[in-house]
Amino acid sequence: MLAGLSHLSFDPASNNKSLQFSSTAGLQVSESPAENGSDPGKKRKRANVPPDGGGNLSPDSIPMGLPMSDPTAWATAMNNLGMAPMGMTGQPLLPDFDPALGMMTGIPPINPMMPGLGIVPPPIPPDMPAVKEIIHCKSCTLFPPNPHLPPPATRERPPGCKTVFVGGLPENGTEQIIMEVFEQCGEVIAIRKSKKNFCHIRFAEEFMVDKALYLSGYRIRLGSSTDKKDTGRLHVDFAQARDDLYEWECKQRMLAREERHRRRLEEERFRPPSPPPVVHYSDHECSVVAEKLKDDTKFLEAIQTLLTWIERGEVNRRTANNFYSMIQSANSHIRRLVNEKAAHEKEMEEAKEKFKLALSGILVQFEQIVAVYHSASKQKAWDHFTKAQRKNISVWCKQAEEIRNIHNDELMGIRREEEMEMSDEEIEDPSEMKETEESALVSQVEALKEENDSLRWQLDAYRNEVELLKQEQGKASRDEDTTKEQQMKLLQQALQGMQKHLLKVQDEYKKREAELEKVREDKLKIETLLENLKEQQSMADEEDKERDAVDCQGNESTSSRVCACSQEKECPVEKTLSNSPVKSEREVLLVGIISTFLHVHPFGASIEYICSYLQRLDSKICTAEVEVLMTRLQNTFRQELSGVGASLEKRWKFCGFDGLKMT
Repeated sequence: MLAGLSHLSFDPASNNKSLQFSSTAGLQVSESPAENGSDPGKKRKRANVPPDGGGNLSPDSIPMGLPMSDPTAWATAMNNLGMAPMGMTGQPLLPDFDPALGMMTGIPPINPMMPGLGIVPPPIPPDMPAVKEIIHCKSCTLFPPNPHLPPPATRERPPGCKTVFVGGLPENGTEQIIMEVFEQCGEVIAIRKSKKNFCHIRFAEEFMVDKALYLSGYRIRLGSSTDKKDTGRLHVDFAQARDDLYEWECKQRMLAREERHRRRLEEERFRPPSPPPVVHYSDHECSVVAEKLKDDTKFLEAIQTLLTWIERGEVNRRTANNFYSMIQSANSHIRRLVNEKAAHEKEMEEAKEKFKLALSGILVQFEQIVAVYHSASKQKAWDHFTKAQRKNISVWCKQAEEIRNIHNDELMGIRREEEMEMSDEEIEDPSEMKETEESALVSQVEALKEENDSLRWQLDAYRNEVELLKQEQGKASRDEDTTKEQQMKLLQQALQGMQKHLLKVQDEYKKREAELEKVREDKLKIETLLENLKEQQSMADEEDKERDAVDCQGNESTSSRVCACSQEKECPVEKTLSNSPVKSEREVLLVGIISTFLHVHPFGASIEYICSYLQRLDSKICTAEVEVLMTRLQNTFRQELSGVGASLEKRWKFCGFDGLKMT
């Protein structure tokens, strides 16, 4: 039976150490000279198995890092581990050993031959190949593959793989033999054996698959038989199973749920706390909030409460006066804020002045220090200093001048900013002044409107209060009639005063409207004057253009007469003008420029070359316009083909002299 795989302290799939097995069932792993091609009839060297089935370790089969022939080195190693130096047979190497001198003090001496204690081999370098050994089981023997051969190939590992494919089984192999070989890799859940010498084994955990893959390449032999049906070469590989994939997906979903839960907890931990709840409106809370509105330290809390009450709809006929008083106290807080801002601005100006004074004092001191350096650099004192002293003085002088220039620039920048602010305040356009005056009047009118509306709302509130008082007057007793009449009189007087104030506000409103109308009329007059001036200017410009056109027409008529007299006296001037291919002065200029350009190029030029030259003079000229113009003037320009085959090109040439003879 294969034992020891489940008790390994390392993973054979990721470790290069040699695999060693020990069991109480009588299994022994021994070194054998038999390789893949050895004769099975030869005797193999095996360790003795006691009759009770207990396996023990022999010093010959254990890779030791220290030689056993050197008792001093062995005693030193045991002393460093805090153990009593013992031999392999159990006798103490140092009879006078003190356990307190070791590394692990306070622990009684340990015998390395005690049950459960194994001698730890030294670490094997990672580049050293793993050495596989013969594995003996109850009913079979596993021989390792040739170490010089490459490792067996495996497919890509499926996610959550717990099932392996085992091929190359002997024909006479049974499920008991397969269980005997692979159960020490881990807990086997199921074995599905086929008739064609392969099976599928499903383990309980994923790491057990790596242990099973370690057995890939081993040759298996049942008992001591040499029959072909009792031998085979194991091939262990990953297998894809639905159960493995389902369990892996369930595990991934569970991990995703845990991750989402963890993220939700993190978000809740970093989420800002919700604001405290606002108390409900009552007369007591209203008085408390009114007192807080008058206190600068508690104003923010009180104004938030007031805003919440108004948005909730707590304002009604009964509570309107209380809310108005709270709004009035909030309005008075504006004055405190303005005064506080003015005080801070004043402090800032004072700090600026102090900074400028300090900076100017620093600049004066810098000037004096630089003057000292310059005086020391003069011939009288300079000759008495050494070279090192002169060098230091010149360096110090440069540094002081740089720092002085930086501070001077900073001070000049501050003064320049102040001058610019002053100039911005002094210089204003008259049109801007008029606009500001109009905007001021408009804002005053709007303020009067708002004040008028507020007075109307106050009148409505007072009327509501009067109605409430009248209702309460009928229900109250006769003793309270006198007090109510006095209150009525006071309210009527207040109403009369409010009405008078309202009339005054309405009069002011009418006056401001009249002023606005006057300003608008003045503005209309100015705009009409501007339009008249623009029309007069446009008329004058048109007259000038007409005069210029008349002069140009006179010049053109004289030139046309001269040309007509010199060329043909029979054709009238009107026919030549109507039949001419050139239709505008711009085309005449283009014809002249193109003629001079082509006259310089006697072998002709392409239309693109001509247009590139013309576009330097005027970027609005297009190729189609130039080509149409030149095709119309056939007696002046002629198009020719030059080149052969792929180099065929159309070129325009100037033929005005030949056309003059022909016409």
